[in-house]
Amino acid sequence: MSTAAPPRKFDRPAPRPERPLSAWRSSILAPVAAGVATLCAATSVTSVVSGLAWFGYLFVAVLLIGASGLALRSLQVPTVLVGCGQLLVLLFLITGAFTTHGILQVIPGPEAFSEIGTTLTAAAEQIRTGLPPVEGSQPILCLVTILIGLVAVLVDTLTVAAAAPAATGLVLLCVYAVPAALSEEMLPWWTFLLGGAAFAGLLAVDGNHRHRRWRTREAPGRSGKPGVLSAPVAVVCAAIVLGLLGGAITWVGTIGRMPFGEGGNGPGSGSGGFGIQPFTELRGMLDQGANRELFKVRGLGTDRRLLRAMTLDTYYPNKGWGLHDEGRSQQGVPVGPQLPPAPGDDGTGTARRIDVEPTSWRDNWLPVYGSPRVIDGATNGYLYDQISGTVFTTRSEAPPAYTEYASLKEPTAAELRVTPRVDDLPPRYTQIDQVDDRVRAKTQQLIGEASNDFDRASAIWRYFTAQNGFVYDTKTAPPIDNTDALTDFILNGKRGFCEQFASAMAVMLRVAGIPSRVAIGFTPGIQVNDYLSITTQDAHAWVEAYFGDRGWVTFDPTPLSDGRGITPSYLQAGPQNGNQPDDTQVAPSTVQSSAAPTGVPRDNEPNLPAQSAKEGSGGDDLLVTIALVLAVLGAGALLAAALLRRLLDRGRARKTAPSGPGPESPPGPGEGDRSEGALLVRAPAPVAAPSRPRALAGWLPLLAVTFWIIALGLLAATVAWWLGVLVVILLLLVAGPAMIREAVRRRRLQRIVQQEAGAADAAWAELRAECADRGLPIPSSDTVRVAGQKLAAKHHLDDDGRDGLRTVIGVLEKSWYGGDDTPQPELPPAFEGLRRSLRRNAPLSWKGKLFPRSIFRNRD
Repeated sequence: MSTAAPPRKFDRPAPRPERPLSAWRSSILAPVAAGVATLCAATSVTSVVSGLAWFGYLFVAVLLIGASGLALRSLQVPTVLVGCGQLLVLLFLITGAFTTHGILQVIPGPEAFSEIGTTLTAAAEQIRTGLPPVEGSQPILCLVTILIGLVAVLVDTLTVAAAAPAATGLVLLCVYAVPAALSEEMLPWWTFLLGGAAFAGLLAVDGNHRHRRWRTREAPGRSGKPGVLSAPVAVVCAAIVLGLLGGAITWVGTIGRMPFGEGGNGPGSGSGGFGIQPFTELRGMLDQGANRELFKVRGLGTDRRLLRAMTLDTYYPNKGWGLHDEGRSQQGVPVGPQLPPAPGDDGTGTARRIDVEPTSWRDNWLPVYGSPRVIDGATNGYLYDQISGTVFTTRSEAPPAYTEYASLKEPTAAELRVTPRVDDLPPRYTQIDQVDDRVRAKTQQLIGEASNDFDRASAIWRYFTAQNGFVYDTKTAPPIDNTDALTDFILNGKRGFCEQFASAMAVMLRVAGIPSRVAIGFTPGIQVNDYLSITTQDAHAWVEAYFGDRGWVTFDPTPLSDGRGITPSYLQAGPQNGNQPDDTQVAPSTVQSSAAPTGVPRDNEPNLPAQSAKEGSGGDDLLVTIALVLAVLGAGALLAAALLRRLLDRGRARKTAPSGPGPESPPGPGEGDRSEGALLVRAPAPVAAPSRPRALAGWLPLLAVTFWIIALGLLAATVAWWLGVLVVILLLLVAGPAMIREAVRRRRLQRIVQQEAGAADAAWAELRAECADRGLPIPSSDTVRVAGQKLAAKHHLDDDGRDGLRTVIGVLEKSWYGGDDTPQPELPPAFEGLRRSLRRNAPLSWKGKLFPRSIFRNRD
């Protein structure tokens, strides 16, 4: 007599061995942790660069570097080539964001490399002459993106390829060291907190990988005892404490200095300020920045005057104007009750009292009007150089309010025409070398047969007009071959801002034999209540020519059309031939206004290009702000989902009946029991969590991912709009399948939890999808019993999972074969227990999570 075979059991094969190092290198957690640590350390840049636009550039750079490294390593590319590929991606980003000559916008060529070099040179000069925090100009953004990008490549390589994230600590510390050395204020405490927490998280991710198993025993800290603290958690706590201590240490003694020495004791001392650079450039781009008030001036009434900060006496061929011997040989007499008379001031006539209140000014120079006779209120250490007409000190400081008594007398055109040429200046005011013969010929053509220096100077001044093709622009025209910059501006490009106009006219005056210099300072400003407000947008450069007994006379060749420009009375009179007014340089409204020297942060320039730049800069800050808000909302949604799940789990645990023997339940169909002839004894089914909160907890992560994708797109759009679109498309390609899969899962789970019609079918469809995502799809030809046996065996289900599987199969067979589609209260908790068992014993790989196979197969 044959004996029936015992029921088949859900066999549990031994778990597959893991390969720790390969798993670590292929994990997405490692590059993500490295990128987060780099970005958190980069927040220290807030102390030396103002605005938020830089964060968008850094975020995009770190994102592209991490993604490219992950992609190349997944293709098993050698480590050296992975690093080279990441550097190439960084180069493409720099080319696309900061140059205009890239092949297909992102591939650098010779012109793009030259443009990058020019941009970095401008950044170096802005750092050399600026005061922290400097404006986030294009050169500064380019430099910061390159430096932090290189740091990101190094941190990613050490973390992932070398599997030595602890070694990144020194690299990240260097990121903090530079702003700490340059900033005059303490670094914000929260930058240390973020950096310490991110670095600790990086170590924790590595520790979690390395210490899951310690030889054949549980890793330290995983024994389940509450008194045992895991090593990663200890490192996290220690790093956060050290980060907070680092903020305190910074408060005590890491205040740094920019060039020009120590700070002063006036207003704004120790809190940064604005200064100007002591040179002009013949080529370049006008940097825009946030508009900020520098001075409040009282005493001028309706008189409109230029405020002179410094004068440049030396022409450097093909570069621009600067100080002789870089200003090291400049001398002067201490500012006292009486100053030596300036050239052209005989001491007669009324001296105008002018009260100047610096608000955000911090520099070596003390700006003055006209010919100063007395300066009251300046602190000790200021010197007056009567030849250059400047007041200066050997260190950069924020001066207190001061009062100037100055002669503002202007000569007439007739007086200037009869003034004889006097050779009583140092040779540096007449010396001019290496000027192209074409420029000399053009100068001689302009001055023609003029019989005096004033008419010669006026003829050169009139040349820089729209009628002769000159256009005000925030960027000079592209160079033609290897043409000298001066020659290119005067004869070819004829496009630029005040630095180019003033530099060119001063050279032509010297070619004509007239001593000249370039003055840097400010236009008159605007009337506000009882004072004139001079802001960063008033920064300007003009020319001063020497006329012997009449002193230095102002000529401003930059076309002005917005009301800020000044045409002195001696240039408003009719010219010698009476055919053309001397003020023809006042260009039509299409010509733009004056601009500031590159070293002064400025914004709201009264011209169309400057307004566009301002709006773009403000738009970038707005995009970054919106992106940060969305990122915070996404994190909040994720945190809310986690808290809601925890509350629901606690509530379910409280409502579950105490453990104990319950009513006997027959084994699931085709399953048999755990031992021959024995009946399966089960505990009462857990009570299902409320459907709406559970559904909300499931949908919140999807909402968080959506917020983050939009935030990343907005951050990338601060670099270029096309990059923002590209980032969104790439993110959708990467995260889209997972989001679709999660949406389908949430819809099915909602039907199961709410016990709607077809809940059993939704459970089976979701179970098949879970198996397909894990690379073990259930063939449609398998019966429910056979499929259940395969599922339990291949996915190593534990006892809770097997119990849940029996319940699900029982409910499904009731629905399919018994026609019983009534709500089954035991289905939701059983299916949830089955899903938890799958997550514990057969966790999804990152590939399975990002690109679930069930999406690309037929879906139920």
